[in-house]
Amino acid sequence: MSRRTEARLWDNGVSKEEETVMYTHILVPVSFDEERDAKGAMRVAEVLAEHSAKITLFHVIEQIPSYAATYLPGDYVKERKIAVQAELDSAAEGLENASGVVVDGHSGRTIVDYADSHKVDCIVIAGHRPGMGDLLLGSTAQYVVRHAACAVHVLR
Repeated sequence: MSRRTEARLWDNGVSKEEETVMYTHILVPVSFDEERDAKGAMRVAEVLAEHSAKITLFHVIEQIPSYAATYLPGDYVKERKIAVQAELDSAAEGLENASGVVVDGHSGRTIVDYADSHKVDCIVIAGHRPGMGDLLLGSTAQYVVRHAACAVHVLR
C-alpha cells in the first residue's frame, strides 16, 4: 500500500483526513541472473508506486578486470551497455512513469550512491530466489540493506 491516510487536528478541534504519498521515487536494481526475480521486484515497485511514484529500473555493469578486457572485442562494453539499456527500456514500457538507467561500477555501492544522489525514497531489490541453496541475502542486497538511507524492500 503506497498511500496512507493521516488524521490531523486543525485549530477548530476538528479532525480532517488527508491523503499522503508514501514513496515518490522507487529504484529497482535489475540483474539479469536467473536466480534473481527482477520481474517480481518490478511488480512490487508498481504496487508501491500506485501510478504516482517515479520508478527507475537500474542496472550496474561491473568493471571488467584489465587482464580480461584485453581478450574482448574493442566495443564489447559499449555494445553490452546498449543491449542492457534496450532491455530496461522494454521492461519500463510496461510500467507507468518508469525509465531505465545503466551505469558502470560496483553493484552495491553504485546502487546506494545513485539512491542518495537522486532522491530515491525506496529501493526494491531481488535477493536469491528460494531454493537456490542460499538462505542469506546476496552480497549486493546485503550491502544495500546495510547502507541505504531510504526504505529497502527485499524480494525473496
